[in-house]
Amino acid sequence: MDERARRPLPWQGEWPVIGAVAVGGALGATARYGAGLLWPTADTAFPWTTLVINVVGCALMGVLMVLIAEVWTAHRLLRPFLGTGILGGFTTFSTHAVDIERLVSAGRLPLALAYLAGTLLAALAAVALAGAATRALLGLRRPA
Repeated sequence: MDERARRPLPWQGEWPVIGAVAVGGALGATARYGAGLLWPTADTAFPWTTLVINVVGCALMGVLMVLIAEVWTAHRLLRPFLGTGILGGFTTFSTHAVDIERLVSAGRLPLALAYLAGTLLAALAAVALAGAATRALLGLRRPA
């Protein structure tokens, strides 16, 4: 028998993880969609809702990573469910790109560039600050 015929496919045995990501993603995307309905943004206005969603999602990711990497021994499905699923579905960098394109198309290039840079900087800062705050609240030292 050929070696390749006996080798399992890469995704075999991963159905629980795939299911956790799918369920979490559906929940996160639903929450993001709901936020967009509650706080809509006009095409030529600064996309505050998308910015807040992405920054909040990144902050929550910072908290989650400290908790599951430094505090808990997490179940193997927790990170795929919460991180990749819920927070991955909640944050929306594809909408971020669409928002930039809309602003550029409306002739608001300076605002589009500010939004582009501001979102990336705010998202990175949110992860770092939330992780540091979580460590401080729990009395943890940053791993070396």
